[in-house]
Amino acid sequence: MLTPRQALLLGKVVDGFAETGQPVGSKTLAADPEVSAGPSTIRNDLAVLEEAGLLAHPHTSAGRIPTDAGYRYYVDRLLPEAPSHQLHLSLVRREVDEAMRVTTEALSQVTNLLAIVTAPPLNTTTIRHIEVLLLQPQVLMVVVITSTGGVSKKVFTFDGPVDPGLADWAGSYLNERLVGMGLGARMLHSKLNDPSLSERERTFIMGLAPVFTELAETAEDSLYVDGAHRLLSEYRFQDVSQLNALMEMLERRVSMLEVLSAALDYRNSYVRIGVENPEPALRSLSLVAANYGLPQRNLGTVSVIGPTRMDYARAIQSVRDAAHELSRFIEELY
Repeated sequence: MLTPRQALLLGKVVDGFAETGQPVGSKTLAADPEVSAGPSTIRNDLAVLEEAGLLAHPHTSAGRIPTDAGYRYYVDRLLPEAPSHQLHLSLVRREVDEAMRVTTEALSQVTNLLAIVTAPPLNTTTIRHIEVLLLQPQVLMVVVITSTGGVSKKVFTFDGPVDPGLADWAGSYLNERLVGMGLGARMLHSKLNDPSLSERERTFIMGLAPVFTELAETAEDSLYVDGAHRLLSEYRFQDVSQLNALMEMLERRVSMLEVLSAALDYRNSYVRIGVENPEPALRSLSLVAANYGLPQRNLGTVSVIGPTRMDYARAIQSVRDAAHELSRFIEELY
């Protein structure tokens, strides 16, 4: 446990380094009106903090910078409360896809960090309505609307004219059989391949199946990212390879989804600092995430990624605000 003065000094070093990107020295700390000790006492306390692994001496200057352990102590025990509701989102009457994009963009603007939002997983999405529309004698379009407001459409071209009566019947049949069913449900295929139908009806219905499988594939890869340019302009990355690794990870998407899925088990903010991150691409960065969803179930995450010297109070409160707004939006849809 740190003494009150040591805790104060650790907080001052974290805040000072976050603001300037430069090591914080004892003279700077002694000039702070909240620090009552003299330079020699401060140097002694800084040495104690360094010995405890909370501060590091990057070079021969007298200044110190926080270590990953120092940031962790700061986040867990010293973090001041940031003002709530910094993020004001207007998500009413939006499609889910648009709401996710608006949230990601706003979060990146507020924090100047890389913002990532994951969409609700496939197994939480159900089919709300299906339209089968005959555009031309040989061209048919199927539109699927999901419970989360997502819309998927696919155009089918046939060798010969489509019977309008068959198209109308297909729309009624698909709504009767599939509305309320989850996109990831195993019974979806069996519902389409119904042996009670005539050969003509079953062949026609099975021919429309790709619209549902493609919607499922799209839903599994819903990751919204914004702010890479802000992250690059706001912070200087000493190691370019570290930045390349992060960009490659974002391109793979699956790896990032796996990292963010770990946050779904946490009720409060999920913060991973530097070496605490399991992915090598994130080991010199920090990840701050919060969950959104229904009262009894988390459906997705809102997160920011940036240097370990980020403004944690602002980042944590911003992702909480964004998650709160998305939860309200999702509850209305469901």
